[in-house]
Amino acid sequence: MSRNTPNQPAADTDEIDHPWVSRLYGAMTPMEWLFAPHREYLAADLSGRVLDVGAGTGGMFEPVLEATGGEGIEYHAVEPDETMRKQAIETARQVGLSVDIRDARAEALPYPDASFDVVLSSAVFCTIADPETALEEVARVLRPGGEFRFLEHVRADGWRERGQDLCNPLWNHLAGGCNVTRETVDLFVAHEAFEVLELERVRLGVFPASPFYRGRLRRRR
Repeated sequence: MSRNTPNQPAADTDEIDHPWVSRLYGAMTPMEWLFAPHREYLAADLSGRVLDVGAGTGGMFEPVLEATGGEGIEYHAVEPDETMRKQAIETARQVGLSVDIRDARAEALPYPDASFDVVLSSAVFCTIADPETALEEVARVLRPGGEFRFLEHVRADGWRERGQDLCNPLWNHLAGGCNVTRETVDLFVAHEAFEVLELERVRLGVFPASPFYRGRLRRRR
C-alpha cells in the first residue's frame, strides 16, 4: 500500500501542478509497452532501499513489483507535481506496492546521506529546474557502491539539434517544463562521484524528445 508522510518536512515545490500533463500521461497508457523493456531494465535485481526520483504517475511501480514481488525492498519516491503525486499514490494502491511517496524536489531530497542502495530516474532530468544540483543530491543520498539507474532523453545532433533549439520554448511550456536540449547523459558520466557500469542508446522516443539513453552508474567509494 502507499503512504504519505505529512510529518516529514518537504522541500519547497512552489505548488507545482500540471493537471493536463497528468491527463496526457493517462492518455499515453496504451503506449506504455514501448517503455516496458526499459522499465524492466531499471527494475532488474532491485533490493534494499530504493528511491524513485520524480515518480510521475507511478510508471515504475508495477515493473518493480513484478521484478521483486515486493520482497527485500523498501521503496521510496518523490514527486513535486500535486496531481501526478495523487495519481502515483493511487497507482501504488492499485498494483499493491508499498511506497513512501513524498512531496519534494530532486534538488532537495529529504533523506540523510548514503541512505539508498539504488536511485532510479525515468525521463525526469528533462524537467528538473536545476539538474546539476539534483545530480549532486543523487550522489549524496546513494551509499558508496550504490547504483544510479536512468532512462533519459538527450540533445540530438545535426538537423534534429537545430530543430530542438527552435521548438524547445514551446515544448517546455506545453510539456510541463520538459526540455529537449539538455545533454543529460554527458552530465551524468562526467560527474566524479560515479563510474559507468552500462550505457546504451535505445530505440525509443520521437522528435523532439529523442534520442533516449539508459544506463547504470556506480557511486564511487
